Amino acid sequence: MLLMPPQYVKPYVKRNKNDAADAEAICEAVGRPNMGFVPVKTIEQQSVLALHRSRDLLVRQRTALANAIRAHLAEFGIIEAQGLHKLERLTQIVQDETDNRVPAEARNALTALVALVDELNTRIDAIEKQIRTWHTASKASRWLATIPGIGPIIASSLTATVADALPLPTGGPSRPGLAWCRGRTRAAARTGSGGSASRATANCVGS
Repeated sequence: MLLMPPQYVKPYVKRNKNDAADAEAICEAVGRPNMGFVPVKTIEQQSVLALHRSRDLLVRQRTALANAIRAHLAEFGIIEAQGLHKLERLTQIVQDETDNRVPAEARNALTALVALVDELNTRIDAIEKQIRTWHTASKASRWLATIPGIGPIIASSLTATVADALPLPTGGPSRPGLAWCRGRTRAAARTGSGGSASRATANCVGS
């Protein structure tokens, strides 16, 4: 089963949008020779994507908390470079009750933020463990991970997003991922989906 992206059908919708007009637009769009289609994802793919999207949300929340801690301490003259790996020193300052540079009221508030960061770290680690377990069990994901610059997280995300993330056929290019990327570049150029061919090529790691 294939689906058509709504943005591809919209140009064929006439005035007075209703069910009949939508059905007519779909019939018109599906007959176009250059129409791009989207394969239906499996339940397994949707489940892995749920893990990835949940992880992304938690990572954004953690980043916001880290930036807040850094900004609050900067108001008291405690400066630290950006980056999550630099947060440890600020965390130690917040938890050190003998450090008089941080007023008690501010320390109480920042302690709550530090606790939230710790909780998010635990949850993110748990989700990443599930993703890596799925990656290990997926042949396509393991194959994608052989492409330079792609690890288990990206490989599993690609496998869950792309319907045909399959290994190269016998006699294919020696560099892993070359034909996989080129195939999608040609498809993008032919159907107009996924942006321009140059953009599709730029998005391919290892090509």
